[in-house]
Amino acid sequence: MPGNRDSSKGFIGLKEPAMIRKLKSDEYRLYSRKVDPKTRKRKNLGTFKSREAAEKHEREVQYFKRH
Repeated sequence: MPGNRDSSKGFIGLKEPAMIRKLKSDEYRLYSRKVDPKTRKRKNLGTFKSREAAEKHEREVQYFKRH
């Protein structure tokens, strides 16, 4: 599938983009992919100093979900 290997565009080898957003404090926050039906918001999965660290954590979360 084209485009799903390029982590610079927010994709981590899956069809859905990783929810990594840059904050005003120049940090990156990782959000859950799905919206919580009760709060209608995405869960905060952590704040990181670099995008690479956020992408690494996203891969760890996906690995943990499947193993």
